[in-house]
Amino acid sequence: MKKSNWLWIGLALFFSACSTETYLPKPRGYNRIDLPEREFQILPDSFPYSFEFSKHALLLKDSSWISEKFWIDLYYPYFDASVEVSYKPILNNQKLTEEFVSTSYKLTAQHNVKAYAIEEAIIPLPNGSIASFTELEGEVPSQLSFHVTDSANHFLRGALYFKTATKNDSLAPSIKFIKEDVLHMLNTLKWE
Repeated sequence: MKKSNWLWIGLALFFSACSTETYLPKPRGYNRIDLPEREFQILPDSFPYSFEFSKHALLLKDSSWISEKFWIDLYYPYFDASVEVSYKPILNNQKLTEEFVSTSYKLTAQHNVKAYAIEEAIIPLPNGSIASFTELEGEVPSQLSFHVTDSANHFLRGALYFKTATKNDSLAPSIKFIKEDVLHMLNTLKWE
């Protein structure tokens, strides 16, 4: 073939490949999360504290090696997440109270490396106790934590953990759902 024929074939392919339709890439999507209806149940009376927790959560004994008698996990199978709750008796010991509160703040502060925002709220509860509720933003292992004490006999601490490598922005609806459950739990907390 002659060079001019190759030129015409090349031009024909070039113009036939082009179209007037503009291609737009699809926006980045996220997993769809259908949230269940809220339902609550009361914690069994074998604990020195009680509260209402989600019927979508399983009450499990804490299985960590440092676990103590009244430590529990509220496991959400649908989200593959747990609210890990630990309890310590204070026995009217102010020094012990300060130690537990300090440890709670230290555990939350360990997330400063990956957190780009930490928001703490002090929440007065109906039972007269005061709760410290902390939300963490960023790729942190625990997106929220709390501690509450009556300053005399009881200290309760909890933190939310997801057992997944999914980015926290994709987990936002699940985090919000469990956060509301935890706030309900705190507002129904009673010391036994």
